[in-house]
Amino acid sequence: MGQQLALVLIVVGGVILLGVLVLIARCWRQIDQGRAMIVNKMGKPPVVTFTGAIVLPIVNRAEIMDLSVKTIEISRRGKEGLICADNIRADIKVTFFVRINNKQEDVLRVAQSIGCARASQQGTLEELFTAKFSEALKTAGKRMEFEQLYTQRDKFKDEILAVIGKDLNGYVLDDAAIDYLEQTPVEVLDPSNVLDSLGIQKITKITTTANIATNQLRQTEKMELGKTNLTAQEALYRFEQQQAEAEAKKNKEIAVTNAQQENEANRFRLEEEKKTHIDRQRAEEAIQMAEQAKLRAVQVSEQGRIREVEIEKVRVTKAHDLEEVGREREVQLGQIDMNKALETEKRGIADIIRARIAVDKTVAVEEEAIKDLRTDAEAKRHKQVAIVDA
Repeated sequence: MGQQLALVLIVVGGVILLGVLVLIARCWRQIDQGRAMIVNKMGKPPVVTFTGAIVLPIVNRAEIMDLSVKTIEISRRGKEGLICADNIRADIKVTFFVRINNKQEDVLRVAQSIGCARASQQGTLEELFTAKFSEALKTAGKRMEFEQLYTQRDKFKDEILAVIGKDLNGYVLDDAAIDYLEQTPVEVLDPSNVLDSLGIQKITKITTTANIATNQLRQTEKMELGKTNLTAQEALYRFEQQQAEAEAKKNKEIAVTNAQQENEANRFRLEEEKKTHIDRQRAEEAIQMAEQAKLRAVQVSEQGRIREVEIEKVRVTKAHDLEEVGREREVQLGQIDMNKALETEKRGIADIIRARIAVDKTVAVEEEAIKDLRTDAEAKRHKQVAIVDA
């Protein structure tokens, strides 16, 4: 009885444990990266989790908050352009990267002040930070002149971040990027505005000074180019004169050298023609001697060929006679071998016939013996039948 009760308790405990595990599996909510979940419990402070938690139906309520980075663009152009320390306006566009700080107290602060649904909406972020970021741009821009603003962008960005600060009531400013920065066109500025008029005055002064310096540089460039061209022309004239003298001297030397070479060539040609005439005579004599020797060699070769033909005829006749004698001998030997084989075959046939006759005789004797045995058996059978019938 006790064993049955223990077994029942074990089964009940296993069922309860299995039910608890199933309930946990069905109520467990996993959180994606870049998000946070706020679980509101009855009578207890809310709990923030960045991984996951058990959310019981009815008892708990869970809200998801987006913690990913969002961007806010601040653009100031024209009459709304940024005023620098030297009163020159600048058209600028800056992108700020904002997100909710991934700490429990900051997430709860944002959720309680703004709400999870509105916390990461673009409109909410612009409503919260556009004015603050614009004011930071104006403050940081007024600390630097336009040229510094343009050449020291990293310093300007650090000034903006320093003015804004890192903590933004639960939000965090990760970084800022200056997308566009140029001087505001003068025709857009308002001359009746004190700051714009001062800016126009400075821009005019800078551009006028720059234009004068540019014009001076251009005139200096023309003068230097003229001097350089004159010097180059003089040098070119002297070079062409030296080149003409060198060309005349070269032509004279070439003419002398060509005459000497032509005389040497004529002398060499005459000597070569003389040598060629002598060589031609020697070659003709050698050709005649070679033709005579060739004729004699042809005659000797013809006589030798006739003698070889006669010898070849005798050799062929002799070989033919020897071949005929050998053929007749082979025929005779073949006839003798054939006769021997025929006699041997005849003896073999006679032996076979005698063996067959002996076999036939034995078969006949056996057949007669069989007939006698059958007759005796038949007689005995009739005698036995008669005895049985009697």
